[in-house]
Amino acid sequence: MVTDGAVSRVFDYVFLRYCNLRGLFKIFSFRDWAELPPEQRAQRVLQKPRIPEITQYILDNEDGYLFSSLTASFDGDPSFKPSTENPEMGLLELPLERQLVINDGQHRMAAIIEAIKQNPSLGSETISVVLFPSEDLARMQQMFSDLNRTVRVTSKSLNILYDHRDLLAQIVLEAAEKVPVFRNMVDKDRVSLPLRSPKLFTLSAIYDATRQLVGEVTLENQYDEKAKIVLDYWESVGINIPQWKQVLEGYLRPSELRAEYVNSHAVVLWGLGTMGKLLLQEYPTEWISRLQDLSKIDWRRINKEWDGICMQGSEIVNRRQSKNNTATFLKNKMGLPLSPSEVKFLKPLQLENLSTGGKLGKEGFPNLLTNDSKGPEKGPKTKLKVRFINSGKVIEESFAADTFVLAIKEMGLGKVEALGLTQQALPLIDTKKDREHSQRQLDGKYICVYSSTVRKKKILETIASRLGVGLKVEIIQ
Repeated sequence: MVTDGAVSRVFDYVFLRYCNLRGLFKIFSFRDWAELPPEQRAQRVLQKPRIPEITQYILDNEDGYLFSSLTASFDGDPSFKPSTENPEMGLLELPLERQLVINDGQHRMAAIIEAIKQNPSLGSETISVVLFPSEDLARMQQMFSDLNRTVRVTSKSLNILYDHRDLLAQIVLEAAEKVPVFRNMVDKDRVSLPLRSPKLFTLSAIYDATRQLVGEVTLENQYDEKAKIVLDYWESVGINIPQWKQVLEGYLRPSELRAEYVNSHAVVLWGLGTMGKLLLQEYPTEWISRLQDLSKIDWRRINKEWDGICMQGSEIVNRRQSKNNTATFLKNKMGLPLSPSEVKFLKPLQLENLSTGGKLGKEGFPNLLTNDSKGPEKGPKTKLKVRFINSGKVIEESFAADTFVLAIKEMGLGKVEALGLTQQALPLIDTKKDREHSQRQLDGKYICVYSSTVRKKKILETIASRLGVGLKVEIIQ
């Protein structure tokens, strides 16, 4: 008879007991549900690849691991002998030939058994078990459904926020507070941002990107060194991505950046982290200055270079291959050495010109020389520099279109719209998006930027003249 250990009677037919971990495999049985079709199973098939991760969790946290109760069912007629001190406590007697079948917690139980093999001292620990009478297959299936139907996995961001054992998570949380572009811009709950979210990044995306940058942090003596790298790297990246700066300075809303650019999405952050690891290896003393090349990248969604990298059509793609493609693309843009497989991937896309006679990386692979993407403007690439005479404020972005839009915002979007100017037979500032001409979204309006740099200069000067604003506009080669 199975009589070891006290049992609590929760209802007339439900019992709760604490079971010695060493005795689990003697008392409970595993059923190979894979041999039966789904409709004849009492629960899901044991997923063996999950077991090592749970086992390692137990071994790494011997003094602090935590599990919910196992749920099992028994057949036969039990005999409950209440205690004289408390009638709800007592001994449950079951025939030894009757095995208890796990209804919920089979992966936990399998991991516990494996952990005890590696550390026998764990066998003296206990776990609570809820016992039900098994009745029939339909009842057991219903139990499994009831136990799992409403279960919701917590978000990855929330897991990172609450995991105080993960040293990398603590570094990322520190970065979220100290890196200027991250501060107040990180959603620490969700793994994807709503359309109108005031946040720019998710905590899970920054965590994954940072893990690519510095790897796992397994020893406390690594913390300070890796924390400094993380803080310095993301701060330097933020300085050299113009759109991030625009959000920080209030010129661009986070929702507008996400809608018009790719550089705040998880797939690109992952690529930045992966590229950054190689950048630090190749240029351990010069990597900060080399990050200035990030400002030369056209991060707009409409840039065709992103097709087949992190976009398919108009959609951002966050699959593993897209992450690797984005990292390769960014390594190329930063002039870092590429492996033969990376060269093979980029060459058919004709994103860059392969120069086999150029500089070779440390492994002897050719770098791909970067070219600026070609937009609607023709001829040599130029940009604008706008200086407001009264305030002394200077606006100079990497792309003429960005400077153009920010200068209009500085002069007052409503005032400029009231002038009724047109460009390419479109209103300069419109309330709806045009499919044929390039526009920038700003404060719910669409500003037409489909024009040459010279034309943009003339438009700004016309606006300034009509509004009585003193400014000087220069075209910079």
